[in-house]
Formats: sequence, structure tokens, C-alpha cells
Amino acid sequence: MTISVPSGEEGRLSAQASMQFLSAHRCIRAEGVAERIRLPVDADGQGDAGFQRAVAEALQHARNRGVVKPIVVGAIPFDLSQPVYLTIPQRYEMSTRETLAALDALDAQLTPSRPPARMPALLSAHSVPEAARFKQAVQQVVANFQFSDIRKAVLSRMLELELAAPVDAAQIFARLMAQNSSGYHFRLPLADGAELVGASPELLVRTEGGRLYSNPLAGSAKRQGNAELDFQVSNALLQSGKDGYEHSLVIQDIERVLAPLCRTLDVPPQPALLSTAAMWHLSTRIEGELADPAMTALQLACRLHPTPAVCGYPTRLARKLIELVEPFERGMFSGMVGWCDGEGNGEWAVTIRCGRIQGKRIQLFAGAGIVADSCPESEWAETQAKLQTMLNAVGVALPAGTGNTAAAANTAANTAAGPAAAQDGKAGANAVQTQRSEELA
Repeated sequence: MTISVPSGEEGRLSAQASMQFLSAHRCIRAEGVAERIRLPVDADGQGDAGFQRAVAEALQHARNRGVVKPIVVGAIPFDLSQPVYLTIPQRYEMSTRETLAALDALDAQLTPSRPPARMPALLSAHSVPEAARFKQAVQQVVANFQFSDIRKAVLSRMLELELAAPVDAAQIFARLMAQNSSGYHFRLPLADGAELVGASPELLVRTEGGRLYSNPLAGSAKRQGNAELDFQVSNALLQSGKDGYEHSLVIQDIERVLAPLCRTLDVPPQPALLSTAAMWHLSTRIEGELADPAMTALQLACRLHPTPAVCGYPTRLARKLIELVEPFERGMFSGMVGWCDGEGNGEWAVTIRCGRIQGKRIQLFAGAGIVADSCPESEWAETQAKLQTMLNAVGVALPAGTGNTAAAANTAANTAAGPAAAQDGKAGANAVQTQRSEELA
């Protein structure tokens, strides 16, 4: 485990640390602020050169202030013309999941146990847009394909929850980790005092020692509690022409961006299946050797974002269409979250399966990729299924088929970390090519 601690501070950071990003390769917990970066990646459409210079200068300033091996950690919004929320922490720990779990278990033995707190009762839930409007937007997008060069557009929705008392983001984060053992877990403060919490299955890019790794996802299906049905659903997804086409648009565009930057680039010809507790996804693991080893993970992430997995194809046209039909600003949702060090190594996940927590209010987000063969009802159902990851962590079960209710059931009254809808990697995982929601080994 690598620990960076300025002189005068001692002790390890606990599971309550305000900044956390955990993956199969690196787990980071951080506290304190040595430097803040709040400018946009690309404010005027002229590229990210100024932003990257500002990041490099901030890292150097942190070194000058005594931060050992500084890193930048935080979130970048979907809209690159909006300010980022990046921090160079005064203090951080970098470890593996195994080390972190062992240390946390030791802490738990040394700390008096307390009964898990109950999640506050749910007062109301409201979807933006509502079901009918979302389905109408899907129809609009599909109709637009006939009169434009757009081949895919990702439509999203926001589920606003109001609870009876302020919500503990640390508790929701702990439940997320208990219910979703793999993937990219993050908890970060935002500029307005809210907290961003999530468990993303999707790796935008990771770099280490001049090599890059990416694991884009596109094409999804809801997990089933019955093993036989779950296998059938996963196999149907793997054979789906609609989902395969949607996935191919993402992979082709990512390969177009990465190929000129790499000495070698391995892109499998067919997708595999990736499982989370709630969803099956079509997944392609991409690996390459950078032509310029000095290119940083943050630079690559900014080149790639937004991919067709969260925006559409072609990107510029799809983005304009999204602005016309989506009735809210995405903010950090479908942006990227992660870290980068002074040597350029780092890891950035796509900010999905996430929520924005502030006081008694929680905003949850989900999206669906729309192509010519999309069905409005199926796309709405897909967003419902994707919301389940965060709803499970909050302890809320919404009535089937609805996204707006003041009488939603709160299922967390007597449990601190209920089981996920289905267990990762079960149900047919040995009969089809699958991978868990985590980075390449």
C-alpha cells in the first residue's frame, strides 16, 4: 500500500473519508484540499490544452506545498463546457481492495459495534421526465434518424427522491459496496455541498506504465432472479441484433479515437457479457500501448469523452438532439470520475449508476441508448432496471411500472444493507462468455 501523508499528520484514513474511488486495481481514500481545479475542460470548443496546463500547474503547486506524490481526484461533468470538480488532496492512501478490506475489518474489531442506522422513510419520488414524456422522446429520436445522419442517441432521466430526514451518504456508499462487490465505487463532495455516490460498471480508460485499458459497455438487459431465466436473458442479449449494432457504434468510435494514439491496439471483434447485480451488459475489453508514454490518463479520458455509450453517434449531432429532448441538465451524470497522478497513471470510470445526495433529497440517474429499432416501452424499462442499483442502496422499492409516486414503499426500515436483486456472476456465467464488472487484470 502506498500512503502519502504530509508531515505532522498520522494515522490511516477510515471508511468515512470524504473522497473515495475504489476499483479492482487501485483504491483511493483522501482528505483535505491542497489545490482545487474548477474550470471547464473545454469552455470555448477549442480543446483541453488550457485545462491540462492548469492541472499540471496545480500538481506542481501541491508538490511545492509539501504534498508527496500528489494526485488529482474528482469528477468531470457530461458537458465539458461546464466546470469540473477536481481536488488535489492534502492526504491520501492508495491500496488494493484486499488490503483495504483487511484494514477495515481490523478497525471494526477495535471499534465498539453499533446497530446499523435505519434509512429515512421515503416521502415522494418523481421522475424527470415522466414515463409518457420519456417514451414520447424515444419516438421523437427514432423518427429523427430517418431525416438525419444520427444513428444513436442516449436519452436519460432523473428520479428525484425526498426522504423524511437527511440522508447519510457514507451509509449509502457502504450499502452500495456491500451489494455490488465489483466495479468502480466512488464517493466525492461537490461544489454546492452535495455528494456524488455511485457504483459504475464501466471503465472509460486506465493507464499504467505506458499501457491503456478501456472497457466500454453498450447494450443491456435486466438480471433475473431465476438462474435459467437469467441465462436466457443473457444469451438473448449476446445474440441481439439491435444491441449488437448499438455496441458496435461505441466500439468503432473509441477505436477511431485511440488508434492514432497507440503503437498497438487490441480490439476484440465481438463483445462479451459483463454482469452486475442488476444488469447484463455487452462489453468489449480494449488494450493498447501508447505511442507517447507521457500521455496521461486524464488527457486520454478527455479525448474519449463523451463516447457514444453516453451520448450517441455521431457525437456532435447526437449531443444537439439530446439538448432538444432532455428536460434537465445532466451535471456529473454520464461524465467521468476517477484520478490521475503526476506521472500520468490513472483511472477514469463513466459516471453511471450514481446519485447526488444533499440533505433529505437524492437525485438518481439512468439512461438508455436509442437506435432505429428501439421500443419506447423497452427503453423505459431499461432505465427502471438501471436505477435499481441505487434504489437498492437507498432501500427504496418503487411500484412496478411507475416513476412517480408519493406512496412508494420504503424497504430499508429493518435492514442496513439488503441483498442485491441478483448475485454477481451467477445464473449461466459458466455457459456463456462473461466477465465481472471490473477492470482488466
